[in-house]
Amino acid sequence: MALASKGHLENPAAISRLSIASWVLYDLANTIFSLNIISLYFSLWVVNVMGGTDQSYGNANGISMALMFFSAPVLGAISDQAPKRLPFLTISTIVCVLFTLLLGAGGLALSLFFFIIANYFYQAGLIFYDSLLAEVSTEENRGRIGGIGVGVGYLGSVIGIGTGFIILGKNPNAYDSVFKATAILFLIFALPAFFFIRERSRRVPPFNLDAVGRAFGQITQTVARARQYPGLGRFLVGRIFYADAANTVIAFMGIYVTNELGFTAAEAQLVLFVGILAAVLGGLCWGVVVDRLGPKRTLDIVLLLWTVTLVLAVVIPLLHLPSVAFWLVAALAGISLGGTWSADRPLMLRLSPPRYLGQFYGLYAMVGRFAAIIGPVLWGIIVDSLKWGRPAAIASLLVMIVLSFFILRSVSDERRNWGAADLLEPA
Repeated sequence: MALASKGHLENPAAISRLSIASWVLYDLANTIFSLNIISLYFSLWVVNVMGGTDQSYGNANGISMALMFFSAPVLGAISDQAPKRLPFLTISTIVCVLFTLLLGAGGLALSLFFFIIANYFYQAGLIFYDSLLAEVSTEENRGRIGGIGVGVGYLGSVIGIGTGFIILGKNPNAYDSVFKATAILFLIFALPAFFFIRERSRRVPPFNLDAVGRAFGQITQTVARARQYPGLGRFLVGRIFYADAANTVIAFMGIYVTNELGFTAAEAQLVLFVGILAAVLGGLCWGVVVDRLGPKRTLDIVLLLWTVTLVLAVVIPLLHLPSVAFWLVAALAGISLGGTWSADRPLMLRLSPPRYLGQFYGLYAMVGRFAAIIGPVLWGIIVDSLKWGRPAAIASLLVMIVLSFFILRSVSDERRNWGAADLLEPA
């Protein structure tokens, strides 16, 4: 059975369940990388095995995000110049997989270099992947499809953490095997997206080096164009701050629970597992909420939940509360993460005209990566340079959440009636 697409073409093609399932499965695939490499095993390998610092890992993360910050609008504009975006997703995923296979080889410095490249191409893939949500959903079911992607995506974290648990259970020093297994699993679960997502071709000029030149020329136009669409610019500014908190929590959760709260590596895996299960359930439930309340009201609720979560994360070590209380924090963080991305992507699609999805998702990625530069670097400064401690670093994330809530207050998610100039031109 196919779902009719009513969104932005006059004669839309049916959206097959295989196409939807393949898009959802890619979310699972890239979440394996996000959990194993960004959140847990690679950061633990850097700090606890190789003797690096929070700052050395944070700086490597920040460098990759800085590169993405400067190139995201170009990548988005280039994808708008091509008949389809899916080839860009395929290439970025394969490059990420190849450099993930190399992690752990050649010592700490070389592995941090490989991590910068792998993370850059992982983040690049998200630009193309997120924009494909418009190809596998309609205005009526976008929240549910996106929420299913988030929920099933976090099952990838279960697979990732389970893989690490098994490998390190047999050999506690076999982190390089975890990295290789992560790369292989990422590729395996991503393959259906490469072959089965049905993306509509668009009428564009011939795609060649001139198209790349046109993409560079469109960057300033893209920024100016974003101001023409109500709420889009304010949303992108607000996204800087809540994405900062979410991305930094992902990057440093493993280090926080082991080095601040005294959890063992095995206990840290279980804490993250609880957060993952909560994110799975949260993603599935938040998707329904998005379709009923709208993405903006849902995001407001999620930001309030983030506030509660981060307050608890700060006070538990400061007030010397039992570390078992952090299990609740892990669950709330998982629910918050699931809600963040369940509301975030549909809201971006609601505010963006179909014709310029690639360009605006480039800006969307750009502000997210700018946040990801700020978060890890600020964390390293607070923890290692200023010696204020990790609870203070968490408190800085709380400030970011509060700022984003007030910035986004006036953004409306009412459905837009796009003019002919804002719609896709079918091939």
